[in-house]
Amino acid sequence: MDDERIAGFGADGADDGAEDLDAAPEPSEPIDLDADQAEDAAALQDFWEAARMRTGITRTAVVTGMSAEATLPPPAWSFGDNPELADQLLDLVLAGTKTATATSLAELEQAGEPVPQPGDLAIVLDGAGHPRALIRTTDVQVLAFRDVTEEQAAAEGEDDRSLASWRREHERYFRRVLAGAAAEFSEDLPVAIEAFELLYP
Repeated sequence: MDDERIAGFGADGADDGAEDLDAAPEPSEPIDLDADQAEDAAALQDFWEAARMRTGITRTAVVTGMSAEATLPPPAWSFGDNPELADQLLDLVLAGTKTATATSLAELEQAGEPVPQPGDLAIVLDGAGHPRALIRTTDVQVLAFRDVTEEQAAAEGEDDRSLASWRREHERYFRRVLAGAAAEFSEDLPVAIEAFELLYP
């Protein structure tokens, strides 16, 4: 697996249940951001503004008004579990070589993240945490590690793009990131194979 999802800056807008429509809204607590966090948040928002304009995500807003999905950045995360790997895999995405990634369900559960769904948008960060790419999930298949196919391995664009190298490197990765977790690596480890398209740049 080469995809560790990091919490984004967006909001899901989920309704927590019934509410009194006549009641005045509770004042929200201000969020204290240090200078680096504020700079990161501003960079993410700037990237999202440019990406949604260039990709036409805001076209329907002329008729329907701007939705929360169009104004708030989608989740932001980086590939891998270290800055060097994040940069290597991002470069493959930007070159058009990498069009898929694999995430163990155990990792998603541990991070409190849902399984990706077709249509999901995400901002991919580089190893320094800067937003560099906007991708959209096109397909998700959940299957056992042992059942990943040659085509799925090749779509990840890594090493020599063979299934043998995919299995070798992903087993190393899964053993590393799941060390000490409730789940352990096995051939039966459930993995989400996520195909995606690069929308921006």
